[in-house]
Amino acid sequence: MPLNAMDISQNGNGSRSTLEGFGSIFEIEDILRSLDRPRTINVERNRSFEVSNGLSPRQFFRDAENQAHLEHLEYVYSPSRRSILDSPRGSSYFESQPVVADAWEALRRSLVYFRGQPVGTIAAVDNSVEKVNYDQVFVRDFVPSALAFLMNGEHEIVKNFLLKTLRLQSGEKKIDQFKLGEGVMPASFKVLHDPVRNNETLIADFGESAIGRVAPVDSGFWWIILLRAYTKHTGDSSLAELPECQKGMRLILSLCLSEGFDTFPTLLCADGCSMIDRRMGVYGYPIEIQALFFMALKCALLLIKQDDDGKEFMDRIVNRLQALSFHMRSYFWLDLKQLNDIYRYKTEEYSHTAVNKFNVMPDSLPDWVFDFMPSRGGYFIGNVSPARMDFRWFCLGNCVAILSSLATPEQSAAIMDLIEARWEELVGEMPLKICYPTLERHQWRIVTGCDPKNTRWSYHNGGSWPVLIWLLTAACIKTGRPQIARRAIELAESRLSKDHWPEYYDGKLGRYVGKQARKFQTWSIAGYLVAKMMLEDPSHLGMISLEEDKQTKHLIKRSASWTS
Repeated sequence: MPLNAMDISQNGNGSRSTLEGFGSIFEIEDILRSLDRPRTINVERNRSFEVSNGLSPRQFFRDAENQAHLEHLEYVYSPSRRSILDSPRGSSYFESQPVVADAWEALRRSLVYFRGQPVGTIAAVDNSVEKVNYDQVFVRDFVPSALAFLMNGEHEIVKNFLLKTLRLQSGEKKIDQFKLGEGVMPASFKVLHDPVRNNETLIADFGESAIGRVAPVDSGFWWIILLRAYTKHTGDSSLAELPECQKGMRLILSLCLSEGFDTFPTLLCADGCSMIDRRMGVYGYPIEIQALFFMALKCALLLIKQDDDGKEFMDRIVNRLQALSFHMRSYFWLDLKQLNDIYRYKTEEYSHTAVNKFNVMPDSLPDWVFDFMPSRGGYFIGNVSPARMDFRWFCLGNCVAILSSLATPEQSAAIMDLIEARWEELVGEMPLKICYPTLERHQWRIVTGCDPKNTRWSYHNGGSWPVLIWLLTAACIKTGRPQIARRAIELAESRLSKDHWPEYYDGKLGRYVGKQARKFQTWSIAGYLVAKMMLEDPSHLGMISLEEDKQTKHLIKRSASWTS
């Protein structure tokens, strides 16, 4: 039976009332959570923090964590039941929710089968345009599909996907005679059918066919995060404990934990190696990769077995987590106070006493950031490197920072405050801006290389991506701001199905269907379903949310008693 965040019986101070020994990742998670409950957030709330039924934030969470007090929700989660967002057939719920029914029907049309078994969903089912690589199963794209199927009690497809991509990881990876690292996960794969031999083969793309020929850094992180979501939701740890899965995780993280010339704990990577897969000035240490890296490290800490090799490996993970969290929370965080400090920076400072550690020039502060920064709120900026700060807002990185607890409780609340204060800029008429603001004119020419797809307020250059709504919803539930998610979902529902589930929207407010957007984009469909189901049943949040755990190092020392 899966142990969810909502199922834990608690005593008055929020810790578990009973612990019958240590033996699974679920118990380790509970210990981590109970040792360091999120601190009280002493920042002023915006209006959305008042829960619609009149409950205070503290009452909302207490009710959400106690199944006996979930009377204000329409549906109470039970591991033995499927969500009422079930198959479109035979459910009265869908009679009043045609958008949901349409979404499930479209999602099932995207299923890909390999030798009779479902192994993923293709990127888009749009027969009106050239398929290019949209008929492949992308690792990052499949994550919201996987979460939707897990929430709906359909676990087999997720298990198949995890195993098939793991097998592809072990294959030879060469681009122009250059061999990639063993741990690299494919960006995507497709099923190749040989009609002569009546045989099917999986063909992986590790970047050798991608635009720009960039290998995906995020695929391996999403794979680990999804493995933990599967394990957490199903209660089945046997998949994660397979020698192949254990080896796969270690190979992925060995690439990232290797020591070299870099003086930062953040992960150095190329432009185009993540969701923003074209040249957009997102290189060096982008927030999306760092947040996913942090989350994957924490998931791996819960999944890797406590054998002799595992203990040494886990020590490396703990050390990196501590350094990474300090670096990100200190140097990537921007609020009004920090902005004012940067504005007054001195330059050319030397030695350990330097305040301006990266020699950032105050004159490099863009004019827009002064108007964009509200008096109450903040966010993790896009990038920090020597003499350079990218002050753009990136949605995915900030939401993952909240879900992984890379952001402190105070920072998480401030990110939500910023979204509310800058609703017009970040949400507009279609959730959700992938980044803000846009690159224009000379800056667009230099940074994007005159990319015609990334013109201003389009695609990755300030376009609006409906898939991001599931990440926003999860972050809203975790921070006690369900109204923000509800408002965004209502906006999406008004157009997504009518517009045939586009990949992205264009325009400053997201008013227009993207000029090159595919219709029936699978992760737009799945992202909506995940957001809808999560808002309906907040216990689903446990699949994708991790609590803060400052005392991880102390727990590792006790790992001898946690053998699986």
